[in-house]
Amino acid sequence: MSPEKVYGGVHLVPYRGVSELFYCFVFKLYRWLAFLEKISPRRQSDFRLSVSHLRQKGFLPSAEDIQTQAESLARQLNRDSVVEDVTVGRAVINFKIKRDVLAEKILEQVSKEGHTFGLKSALLCGQQKGRTLVEFSSPNIAKKFHAGHLRSTIIGNFISNLKEALGNEVVRMNYLGDWGLQFGMLGAGFQDYGSQEELKANPLQHLFQVYVRVNAEAEKDEGVRQRAGEFFRQLESGEEEALALWRHFREISVGEYQRVYQRLGIRFHEYSGESFHQKQALDVLERLRAQGLLRTTEKGTGVVDLSPAGDMSCFATVLRSDGTSLYITRDLAAAIDRKEAYDFDEMIYVTDKSQEGHFRQVFQILRAMGHQWADSCRHVPFGLVRGMKTRKGEVVFLEDVLEEAKGRVLRNMQATWTSKELEDPDVTAERVGVAALIIQDFRGPLESDYSFDWGRVLQMQGDTGLFLQYTHSRLCSLTRMHGSGEGGPLDPMLLQEEQGAGVLKQILRYDEALLQCSCDLQPKHLVNFLLALSHLVAVGLRTLPVKGSPLPLAQARLRLFDSARTVLANGMRILGVTPVEKM
Repeated sequence: MSPEKVYGGVHLVPYRGVSELFYCFVFKLYRWLAFLEKISPRRQSDFRLSVSHLRQKGFLPSAEDIQTQAESLARQLNRDSVVEDVTVGRAVINFKIKRDVLAEKILEQVSKEGHTFGLKSALLCGQQKGRTLVEFSSPNIAKKFHAGHLRSTIIGNFISNLKEALGNEVVRMNYLGDWGLQFGMLGAGFQDYGSQEELKANPLQHLFQVYVRVNAEAEKDEGVRQRAGEFFRQLESGEEEALALWRHFREISVGEYQRVYQRLGIRFHEYSGESFHQKQALDVLERLRAQGLLRTTEKGTGVVDLSPAGDMSCFATVLRSDGTSLYITRDLAAAIDRKEAYDFDEMIYVTDKSQEGHFRQVFQILRAMGHQWADSCRHVPFGLVRGMKTRKGEVVFLEDVLEEAKGRVLRNMQATWTSKELEDPDVTAERVGVAALIIQDFRGPLESDYSFDWGRVLQMQGDTGLFLQYTHSRLCSLTRMHGSGEGGPLDPMLLQEEQGAGVLKQILRYDEALLQCSCDLQPKHLVNFLLALSHLVAVGLRTLPVKGSPLPLAQARLRLFDSARTVLANGMRILGVTPVEKM
């Protein structure tokens, strides 16, 4: 392995063990500054480094004339076996690289590493590794899987996939909403309006109908609400009849949810829930009381003062006046229990942004109790989806969304594509439909609300999940027809065209996208990378023909396209998208 080098006062170490290719200035400093401006490949230069950006980041002093600084820095950068030319523009340094070396090293590396390509990059070596617990999805039992839980489910799955890919041990936890006063309402309602026959035939739909009806009755009759409160007190005190009914509701709910998770390609290591911690919540209250943190208000509720001045200007309620626990109390108990059970290095909660205040209070109380590991807990918030409708109207349940996506894709396939050649068109349509939903969701910042539009989601042209799947399937088709190019020798001198170099340089940036995702847990960076790669591949497939080309040229192009297919599939899987090989 080559020794450390110094360029312009910056220490550079060998990158990926590939001679000088990745530790020269442009491929090391340029990338480590993370997220400097990317300039589209052009004939005059392959990469451009902004000197003003270096100054903003504090890597260069800002007192000196910027153009003089750019010229001085460029003189310190040696041409070598990789960098063919270094020129100075207006406060920028332009680099032209030897494309044959780029092609040879990138294609060799993708071929050798396969699904692990990019994950061992020096750019990612500094990422903390350990045990990560991700809590996501978390629907409320006894209710059908609401469409609103789609975002938590796919975002949490992406974060779990990313952490696993980067070498972390991940615990995927589904923390079910299976306790609280709403179950008192449901239990009381089922005693009045429930039917065992209907429960067996269509369990969650029947429970949903019961819940809607009992809530409507409670609005008119205070006695209904009182009976609901009594049923919940029976649950909290462990009365077997109430618990047996609750357990039945929970079992059938989890069974129904698992069908939906299977359709989305999502798995969990543990199904937990508020009920697991209702007794531990009492221990938390005792600890808070013993530490002098629990106060009682005039209304009889138990609170924890969170105000900096200790004047109760900001507090969290952790106990109802009737002595029953609250959601936040059970979350405190759950966090403590998880730390003891898993000794995690970080814990990530994926819920909508309306719960930001809730988790801020949870983390503050944990720290007040002396649990400094609360600093390793993180809430990933997301916005709302507006306008999600099926042909039948407003969407309520996630399965309706999945059916609508699959049905629309299937109709498009039957109308325009060769679906008759598919062994199982329904499976393909499902995977393409799920990809469409995920990419639509992940294109922007997670915390932003967005409006859902089926027409835009299912476009074949443009930045959509269908376009990603179609690009991958085209590359698979090329491999089926002509092979991957692995069988023969590679002549990198045959990959000099702009279109091929563009694909190679995009592949080179894969680890940058992963680093960005790792830093802020936003999938948009990976989505944008994959879409850009797909557009470059589409151009390449039009302008770099394999069929009819001389064998050495065809082999080189096949290696190029097969590497793009590998990287595209790797990134799609991290996002939670199952690549299809035929469409």
